[in-house]
Amino acid sequence: MNISEVGKRAGLPPKTIRFYEEIGLILPRRDTNGYRIFSESDLHRLAFLRRARALGFSVQECRQLLALYNDETRASADVKALAREHMARIDKQLEELAQMRSTLADLIESCAGDNRPDCPILRDLAQ
Repeated sequence: MNISEVGKRAGLPPKTIRFYEEIGLILPRRDTNGYRIFSESDLHRLAFLRRARALGFSVQECRQLLALYNDETRASADVKALAREHMARIDKQLEELAQMRSTLADLIESCAGDNRPDCPILRDLAQ
């Protein structure tokens, strides 16, 4: 498969596939003319990466997940620990977003939203 075909099948743009190759997450073979040749194994790896990134795993975490996936002697506890750490970061982000939303809602409520120049939102941002 060429990069266009594997991209369509994996649901990834060629630019992302080239990036994954650049950082060593995928290593397609090269034809004599230098073009990339992707195997079914490469396609599976790209689909794995797409799904992991969609769940918010970082590139480094994806590297760890791929290593664990390829290690037949892995302990599922290692995979679970990595996923739990990621979920803890997501929970923290959700908490921070809820706090931001609450603050913004309070600011919006305190703003008259009329033709006067006084604006509590801008005043708060300027502090």
